[in-house]
Amino acid sequence: MCAWPRPRDRSHHPTTGPPTRRPATPRRSRWRDALGQCLRRLRLERGEILVETARRAGVSPQYLSEMERGVKEPSSEMIAAVAGALDVTLGDLTLAIATTLLAVPAAVPASPTCQAAYALAA
Repeated sequence: MCAWPRPRDRSHHPTTGPPTRRPATPRRSRWRDALGQCLRRLRLERGEILVETARRAGVSPQYLSEMERGVKEPSSEMIAAVAGALDVTLGDLTLAIATTLLAVPAAVPASPTCQAAYALAA
């Protein structure tokens, strides 16, 4: 039977304490970026500022800003609320984003446009 050396327990040591881990850097999501760009374009086409759209959607302006920048991983309910505030269905918005992402080669960094969402919102 082989006895592996036990790792030293540093949790009681007053100066080192337990080992700390660096928080993982969130990986950018092409889908979140495409969603955010579509939402921002639709909002700007309506001539609205963040506060107006956020109020109608029932989210904070900060949250909507983070959605538009691709920082947040919003739930489908949040996406539906913002889409509704922009007079676009969740299905149409999702289809527009999927179509946009399919048109972008995987090796190229995402810089999607929202042309499909324009047609669907019109």
